[in-house]
Amino acid sequence: QVQLVESGGGLVQAGGSLRLSCAASGRTFSNYAMGWFRQAPGKERLIVAALNWRGGVIYYLDSVKGRFTISRNNAKDTVYLQMNSLKPEDTAVYYCAARQGGISARLDEYDYWGRGTQVTVSS
Repeated sequence: QVQLVESGGGLVQAGGSLRLSCAASGRTFSNYAMGWFRQAPGKERLIVAALNWRGGVIYYLDSVKGRFTISRNNAKDTVYLQMNSLKPEDTAVYYCAARQGGISARLDEYDYWGRGTQVTVSS
């Protein structure tokens, strides 16, 4: 089992920044690819960013490219999502997830999920 706990969400004005963290515990964190997903009210959950166990293979949703950066620190068992130039449409609950093997954009290929952290961007 891997337990994931997100933090760092909050309310920010458009154009602002937030840094989300996801702390992992349980099995060896470095064995897992990690992803950040988000779900806005009434919408499906979708991938925002993902990276492999080394942090060397990275995926971004097109709408966040150039604004968001995913990274990980395996020594601290933590994955991060730096979010800059935030827009109201980034408002959502953000979840981190873990899976063994390579990165994936598919929700059903992730084995472990955190409970999420709310990000609200005001206009």
